[in-house]
Amino acid sequence: MSKTILELINRTPEPAPWSEGDNIPWDDPEFSERMLVEHLSQEHDLASRRNETIDLHVEWIFSQVLDSRPARVLDLACGPGFYANRLARNGCTCVGMDFSPASIRYAKETAAAEALPCTYHHADVREGLFGEGFDLSMMIYGQFNVFPRNLGLEILKNACSAMKPGGHIVLEVQTNEQIRKSGQSPPTWHSARSGLFSGAPHLVMQESFWHEDTQSSTVRFMVIEGQSGRASTYALSNEAYTEREITDAIELAGFTHARWFPSLNGKPAAGEQDLPVIVARK
Repeated sequence: MSKTILELINRTPEPAPWSEGDNIPWDDPEFSERMLVEHLSQEHDLASRRNETIDLHVEWIFSQVLDSRPARVLDLACGPGFYANRLARNGCTCVGMDFSPASIRYAKETAAAEALPCTYHHADVREGLFGEGFDLSMMIYGQFNVFPRNLGLEILKNACSAMKPGGHIVLEVQTNEQIRKSGQSPPTWHSARSGLFSGAPHLVMQESFWHEDTQSSTVRFMVIEGQSGRASTYALSNEAYTEREITDAIELAGFTHARWFPSLNGKPAAGEQDLPVIVARK
């Protein structure tokens, strides 16, 4: 959202959750191209995990959730298709959905180059147009938490409706403690020659908020372009759940036999202690 520096100075001291938290420009073509660079990086796990970690996750999903049997898979917020394409190499037929045009383009190109049975859609998962007949639906890397509670429940219900009886959902969520910690972080700033929010030299100021009444966090990013002085603001809110609340939401959506795991490895993993996994069955 474009602003003047004066508007930044006069900003709302503490934004309500999602009042500014829905304007990360995921579907902006230039932003999504810069985000794709972060997804593809093997130097960090900020946007997507590194290849060796994804390989371990997919091995666990295929062997432990799918019993090493090819299945029809729905990957919600699929990013560049790293998980779906790997599952397809194991014989699965996959459908992926994501709001980033660059990520979907990359996923399509990778699948086409290997003739993988994957279909990718540039779409908003909040619209719930998932299709039907899936054996597995999944949403990983804490993406579920970026939706307000009512929308999160609708996504779970729509995922359940898209699945065959006996199918499974794999949901990797952020812990309540991690979201609280993020919302209580002190303000920071940094400068960069280029980065996620701009391809030109810029300054990023970041401030975080924990909303005790709604158990959610908001992170606000204020970006000032070095050459023009143009200012922009972006924000991201996250919903915090206890394990009991996630389990209740899963069951309310129509799933049963919920089981918790410490990570997508099925066991404790370094760097993934704040991303537990729940697996349930329709």
